[in-house]
Amino acid sequence: MDSTFTHKCPNCSGPLFFDAKDQKFHCEYCLSIFSEADLTAFEQAQKEAHLQETPQESSTTEEAAQSQERTATQTDAGDMELFLCSSCGAEIVTDATTAATYCYFCHNPVVLSGRISGKFLPDKVLPFAIEKEEAVKQFLAWTKKKWFIPKDFFNKQQIEKLTGVYFPYWCVDSDVTGEMNAEGATLRVWRTGDTEYTETKQFAVRRKGKISFKELIKNAFSKNVQQKMVEGVQPFAMEKAVSFKSQYLAGFQAEKRDIEFETLKNEVEKEIKDYSQSILEDTAATYTRLSKVQTHITIDGQQPDYVLLPIWLVTYNNHSGDDKVYYYAMNGQSGKVSGELPISYKRLGMMGGIIFAVLLVLFLIGGYMI
Repeated sequence: MDSTFTHKCPNCSGPLFFDAKDQKFHCEYCLSIFSEADLTAFEQAQKEAHLQETPQESSTTEEAAQSQERTATQTDAGDMELFLCSSCGAEIVTDATTAATYCYFCHNPVVLSGRISGKFLPDKVLPFAIEKEEAVKQFLAWTKKKWFIPKDFFNKQQIEKLTGVYFPYWCVDSDVTGEMNAEGATLRVWRTGDTEYTETKQFAVRRKGKISFKELIKNAFSKNVQQKMVEGVQPFAMEKAVSFKSQYLAGFQAEKRDIEFETLKNEVEKEIKDYSQSILEDTAATYTRLSKVQTHITIDGQQPDYVLLPIWLVTYNNHSGDDKVYYYAMNGQSGKVSGELPISYKRLGMMGGIIFAVLLVLFLIGGYMI
């Protein structure tokens, strides 16, 4: 059975949570607050001290971790796996793509060993910038603008389902050399007296240049429903991404990628070539028309980075209506929202009845006055 680890407070060993408001790590027991640099330095010192005290045991632990990583790599995405909570020893059941979650018994945040190490170690992480309290506030503001939502959609139990999740993506940088040959034409029309003249000029159009694409974001997970949700909250402020540290997962859930870049490579290259052709053609926008366009585009270099991006999520099962599951997503950095809200047909029917009654009264009053 695999194990987990929890980032613990250097002062009291309580579990630490990442606070999106001040971008620091908080202990809910002794109320200590630590920066990422302070926590990393402390954990590194602890690790070095442990290695000096028990080198043989550490070697065995490292071998076990490597074995466990191989096991996780070989597991099918649909399988469930068991982990042991490092705080209370309880068993945690997850699917094969979960990388961080909560222990359902002691409620401590845990990171699942092997899911974010080796080839699954992210290059970067974009930390949450919107805390849960603010996310709830924005969520309620968004829903209150909509009519005919089921009443229980706003209850406390439903709001508590709002969960911060780091989703895996490939962030791709590419350098491109592009060439274009075409025929361009310009038209000039003028009138002298009753005669209209048209002048057409033909040009040989040639373009050549280098183009750099930065931070093309592609999904690295195959759960189709979640893909649609998170696509709706892009773009992400990738300039705020930092080198990955597992501390940023504390207090949130996280998904592990199950799509390798090689699977997406052809799709990415086609997208980049299409963008490049569009850019080349835009440089000839001064011509009235462009014909016989021939382009040659070469991708000179490509750098894919594995990144975790922050999303606030909430789901709702509309048992009183169409029995459909509705999903809501919010960009954990910008606050941009996406989702579909449920409809209460009971409230819709009541409103329809009220409108009919008002129209009937107005009709009767109008008829009486006539």
